[in-house]
Amino acid sequence: MQGQTTVAVGDALRKLRISRGLSIDEAARDTRIRREFLEAIEDDDFDRLLGDVHVRGCLRTYASYLRLSPDRVVAAYASSHPDAVEPEPVTASPQPEPVLGARRRRDNHRLLVMIAATILVLAAAFGVLSARQPAPAPAELPSEAPPTVATVARPITVAVLARQPVEVTIVADGGAPEIFSLEPGEGRSFDAKGSITVRLSEGGTARVSVNGTDHGYPGAPERPWEETYGY
Repeated sequence: MQGQTTVAVGDALRKLRISRGLSIDEAARDTRIRREFLEAIEDDDFDRLLGDVHVRGCLRTYASYLRLSPDRVVAAYASSHPDAVEPEPVTASPQPEPVLGARRRRDNHRLLVMIAATILVLAAAFGVLSARQPAPAPAELPSEAPPTVATVARPITVAVLARQPVEVTIVADGGAPEIFSLEPGEGRSFDAKGSITVRLSEGGTARVSVNGTDHGYPGAPERPWEETYGY
């Protein structure tokens, strides 16, 4: 039993959209957020989205589209979903390079010699067995054309959430590049059918997630970052 009433973020967004005479399809087209994600947001069913980073990015984009404060909308979402805490990026510490002495090099050389000898023995044994056993007759192949590979129905969804001003370039399915400028706290999501290239004007300035998998803040400061995702 809850002690207080939480704000229904999705219901408030739906009522505001309807009051402005906008259909769900128009909102999906203008925000570039898939219709099913907008429906999930308005139903307060955030589990249907691709993780907390994706939820926050979509909420900020949708709030800006409806001329609301993105920070207030995300704060209302966070207050009603206390378990959905945005994780901090984990920075891997560099591993020291091992110092190889003369003994280590001799051990490596001895190991390589043993591996090479084993491969030669296996090759000789395989040759003897192959000589004793005749090769099987080639199988009859059907004359009809090979089956076509089924296309992947699920699109690739990339969510970008800026923590510093950054310029994001998106190339979806080899099309023309699209450029977006994001301010701190602003997020966008992008879809593609087969492949999508994401380029940040500076690394470490935005959190990136792909189909719900959080990639943290990729890239190095003061250097552009680019990555292509596909099936």
